[in-house]
Amino acid sequence: MIKRTEAAALSLIVMAYLVLASLYALRTPDWQAPDEPAHYNYIAQLADGDLPVLEMGDWQQDYLDELRATDFDPALLDRLDTLQYEDHQPPLAYALDVPVYLATDGDLTAIRLFSVLIGACVIVTAWATLRILLPRWPVVALVGTAFMAFLPQHVAILGSVSNDPAAELIVALLLLACVRYVGNTSDPDAVEPPKRIGPLVLGLLVGAALFTKTTIYFVAGIAALAVLLRWRRDRWSFGRAVAHLAAVILPALLIGGIWWGRNISVYGGTDFVGLQRHDEVTVGQPRTDDYIDTMYGGSTRLYLENYAETTFHSFWGQFGWMELVMPDRIYTILLVFTVAALAGALLFMLYARGPRRLSGPQWDALLLFAAAFVLVLAAYLIYNLDFVQFQGRYLYPALLPLALLVGIGLYGWVAPLAARIPVLSVVPLLVMGILGVFALYALETYIVPNLPAW
Repeated sequence: MIKRTEAAALSLIVMAYLVLASLYALRTPDWQAPDEPAHYNYIAQLADGDLPVLEMGDWQQDYLDELRATDFDPALLDRLDTLQYEDHQPPLAYALDVPVYLATDGDLTAIRLFSVLIGACVIVTAWATLRILLPRWPVVALVGTAFMAFLPQHVAILGSVSNDPAAELIVALLLLACVRYVGNTSDPDAVEPPKRIGPLVLGLLVGAALFTKTTIYFVAGIAALAVLLRWRRDRWSFGRAVAHLAAVILPALLIGGIWWGRNISVYGGTDFVGLQRHDEVTVGQPRTDDYIDTMYGGSTRLYLENYAETTFHSFWGQFGWMELVMPDRIYTILLVFTVAALAGALLFMLYARGPRRLSGPQWDALLLFAAAFVLVLAAYLIYNLDFVQFQGRYLYPALLPLALLVGIGLYGWVAPLAARIPVLSVVPLLVMGILGVFALYALETYIVPNLPAW
């Protein structure tokens, strides 16, 4: 049973998120979110009945540079509809936006607010996942949820037109299904084991991911790993394990194969996700080798230092098209917070090995979360071997595992005493409340005054 105080806290977090994200959607000037024109143009093409095809000319580096340099001067927007370099993306996320586009005659703000609603679904799903994963410590779920709801850069993305909110929702639903599949329950006092989700649900969610965004294809590996962990822990026969794997793989391949077959017919060869065409089209996008030579005189060390610093900054908040950097003191405070959360996570794991130690299914779920983070991080590192994209938001497909880390990290500092002094459990939530206030401060102090609304 979910206690009233817990339900009230969750409701407060969600309502605060809706207000905060809506303010970002309303007060961030038009097009001043990463790649927003290209995402919007994809929706417009679907609304016109066309399934987009990525073609030469869809990426215009000089025009993009001019738009960004002039803060999207209205006098330069006559060619905005020609920026279509997201046309290689799968269509599911954009298809969700089409009814809003048609109902509002393509109103940008309306589509942004719809993204905010999808973000709310992400927040609630994240809470459900963490609540089931660690049912004995409900405050961990609330803290992790608040972190996702109030992280400034994350709020900025959820308040813009993008396929990221839908992609995050698919990942969150898949992780929720995996946690249920390996055997967790939200009730720590349950007499009977919970009814587990079947593998077919995992397969359908993987298929949805394949139709949503290439950066979340890693969920296929997470679903397969969940089956392998069940196989090991429940000591299945080989035949039963194969049946579960087939229930995951076959629906995913059937759904994804529709999109892949279309891409091969359009782009030819083996370009089943359109990335080969993307590399051909994005002429002028900074390449890593050239960037190191030009910007750092060939110094890999200087490049890596900038890579790490910019990734950290933009994970927390580097707004607009990455040009709005907050003062160094802000990032120093955030770095201290990050280190403290990591130390607290170690304290929590020591605490969890005591009388309230984690169960086998919980360790399996934690392994799935760790694998998700490793796969997302690896993809980010590999992508930057070719292209210069120091954007921390590319780590957001693994934001739920990171939110878990923050949740146990903050609670870890009070966990040993919270059993005797329950009021201490509120302290981590108060810290997240400060983060929410800071997100509003970042909007009003750094975004609104520095990005002209024309």
